[in-house]
Amino acid sequence: MGRIRLFTTSLGSPDRPTLLLVHGWGGDGREWSPHAEALAEEFRVVVPDLRGHGRSEVPDEGNTPVEMADDLAALVETLATGPVVAVGHSMGVQVVNLLAVRHPQLVRSVVALDPAHGAHGAEVDGIPARLAEYRKHGARAAAEFVAGAFSAQAPPGLRTAHVRTMLGTPDHVIAQAYAGMYTDPEAVGVRPHSEAYLRRRTQPALTVWTAAEMATWERSTLHVTGSRVEHWPGVGHYLHEERTEDTVRLIREWAAVDR
Repeated sequence: MGRIRLFTTSLGSPDRPTLLLVHGWGGDGREWSPHAEALAEEFRVVVPDLRGHGRSEVPDEGNTPVEMADDLAALVETLATGPVVAVGHSMGVQVVNLLAVRHPQLVRSVVALDPAHGAHGAEVDGIPARLAEYRKHGARAAAEFVAGAFSAQAPPGLRTAHVRTMLGTPDHVIAQAYAGMYTDPEAVGVRPHSEAYLRRRTQPALTVWTAAEMATWERSTLHVTGSRVEHWPGVGHYLHEERTEDTVRLIREWAAVDR
């Protein structure tokens, strides 16, 4: 499959180390706006909309994390950024980890925020029914999930902004991306597959989970020197927006170290 056109913005000087900020399922690059502005003081910050999302091209097929990762490889090569610190949220973590595994020369390290991997137990049991809903109702069904993904401390308007963005994502993209995360032959979202592909990642990674059990599990899968896992309790799935300043500080400190 040929690569497609991605809507991308870039802030900061091109001669600085590059951060690649990648949104999740049914989102777009606008959610990184405050982070990008703050981090552009020290880094080049590249923010794409993934295929099928936001203002990027919407193909009829292939709206999956694997294809998205290869899109980003082409983007990084075109921009000639050198190896990037790849930052992802949710499905975007699958995308940046796949980028790191499939194109290791393009990624210096990874920052993974509440990843969409490691699914197990009841979550896995519910995948077929959820996929059926997404295939039948598309973005409307996905918006119901998004509406429940925030803590009581979330900034006013954040839930509404994400519900609107999700509702604006084409229905077929919602279903294909979900299948690409969990049920397609190349999907890495279910725990055994997650562990296999995480072990193939050679770059160090900083992973932040909102669930303690998931943080404990991922610590047990690490094998790369310099990687670490953190747990942020009491925060919703969109942790990078609920705790924007903490996220900026985390990324800045991680990316400042020459790994």
